[in-house]
Amino acid sequence: MSEKPKVGVGIFLIKDNKILLLKRKGAHGEGSWCTPGGHLEFKESLEECSKREVLEETGIKIETAEFLTVTNDIFEGENKHYLSVFMKAEIKDQEPQNIEPDRHVALEWFSWDNLPENLFLPLQNLLNSGFNLFKN
Repeated sequence: MSEKPKVGVGIFLIKDNKILLLKRKGAHGEGSWCTPGGHLEFKESLEECSKREVLEETGIKIETAEFLTVTNDIFEGENKHYLSVFMKAEIKDQEPQNIEPDRHVALEWFSWDNLPENLFLPLQNLLNSGFNLFKN
């Protein structure tokens, strides 16, 4: 049986022109910064996945999530292949919490022009494509 790519969903949470990133722990990409997100479940919409993952990881309830783009991500060293779907959601009054400390060591707000260096591969591939969250 041949391997098939998996589908990951990353959600840009936007507040005051900044995005929330989480530092990964205990999974592929450990030590890198990523958006909240995770695997798309069987028969789940992209918006449902976005709402579920954001709530599970940060405790934030989002109303809607908007589709942005997709990257094709091959993790050579780990023999993994993902299609990563990027979504976005605006939040106002809610403050994120690190609900899964076994999966993330930190969470921080970053401006788009001052992102940390060690980005998770899908996010790095997105930036390498010229994508700009605040100009697209």
